[in-house]
Amino acid sequence: MQRLQFQQLLNDLLQPDRIKDYCPNGLQVQGNDKISKIITGVTASQALLDAAVAKGADTIIVHHGYFWKNEEYCLTGMKYNRIKTLLDNNINLFAYHLPLDIHEELGNNVQLAKLLNINVTGPLELGNPVSVSIQGELQQETTGEELNALISSKLNRQSLHISAGSNKPIKTVAWCTGGGQGYIELAAQQGIDAFITGEVSEQTTHVAKEMDIHFFAAGHHATERYGAKALAEYLAASHNFDVEFVDIDNPV
Repeated sequence: MQRLQFQQLLNDLLQPDRIKDYCPNGLQVQGNDKISKIITGVTASQALLDAAVAKGADTIIVHHGYFWKNEEYCLTGMKYNRIKTLLDNNINLFAYHLPLDIHEELGNNVQLAKLLNINVTGPLELGNPVSVSIQGELQQETTGEELNALISSKLNRQSLHISAGSNKPIKTVAWCTGGGQGYIELAAQQGIDAFITGEVSEQTTHVAKEMDIHFFAAGHHATERYGAKALAEYLAASHNFDVEFVDIDNPV
């Protein structure tokens, strides 16, 4: 498939124009005109680029790409090395940030729900069809300790659990993969039992205890592995692409 056709395929699938973002979504760095070998991953780090070169890829698709709002414009140091690797090897870089979080089938949020066996009931931001946080229900009521053990087991990393003030049982859950800790207050205001995200801030402990909501920080990378993986599986199954998800481990 030609690059322009492939770009249109991705844009039709992920619909980046639906949501305002902090970076450009779509083709960020132009490479080979023909798409043959694709690598997907969470972040366009040097390690992922080097893996793509070693595997003979002509295209990379990531969740975290380049050219973020307020980012340094100059191509020096680390950024120069990354861009040079792409250009020297004629590799296309596509990045989809929030569109890959919110996609109804392939998105990070929905994929995390599948992994944890949570039934999605709707957006956390009520009335917002492109909410970056969603809510749902567990199959059965559980404790904070039991849910923390499940999250840690499924994501293969130790999750941080801050218990609700009353340590109440958990049935309803809201979540936002990555750095979504700021949504905890909205979840608590709606009477939800627990909130799951990737990162934690200093004030999160106080919010959880004072607003009586369980909080789980399971890792930014760990909660956002599954959108890029699902996208790779979709492209292989639906369009017969030679595509591989490469997970570059990150403890954060």
